[in-house]
Amino acid sequence: MNDVQEKDPVPSDPPPLKDLEKVLYGGKRFGNRVDEVWPNLFIGDMSVANDRYSLWKLGITHVLNAAHGRMYCQGSRDFYGSSVDYHGVPADDSPSFDLYGYFFPSADYIQEALDTSGAKVFVHCAVGVSRSASLVLAYLMIHHHYSLLDAIKRIKERRWIFPNKGFLKQLRALDIKLRRTS
Repeated sequence: MNDVQEKDPVPSDPPPLKDLEKVLYGGKRFGNRVDEVWPNLFIGDMSVANDRYSLWKLGITHVLNAAHGRMYCQGSRDFYGSSVDYHGVPADDSPSFDLYGYFFPSADYIQEALDTSGAKVFVHCAVGVSRSASLVLAYLMIHHHYSLLDAIKRIKERRWIFPNKGFLKQLRALDIKLRRTS
């Protein structure tokens, strides 16, 4: 018998990464260019982000670019003009990228926007499944007190998402932190 035995997770801890990945793999494995995943909150890809007419048709008033400055995702205040508020997060879709530091500022940006009458927020990255989804998951956890698993299930009702393993670990750490401070 091993001297060090793995303890069972505390009931309030989120499921292990492998279990979260199983949930993410479930359901449809393709996505639309854009989906409303929460009232007035949309996740989409760069093709929608680069199409001001599509954003106008959706009524988008705020854009959170989770791939700011990256190839094909170079949105800016100048690109969208004065009718759309812009916030950029210069994230790489790499498991080693520290997205955690952007969770609270991005969640607050989304909440402040949604608190504005008539606002609609579009969160995007290149494909709309990893970086942008991670920021929206963090938003649901921080401002709506969802567990990570429940936030994943909520978004997957409307969009296929798959945060990379590094982002999933960071979201899991956020979940643990939020549960222990509540």
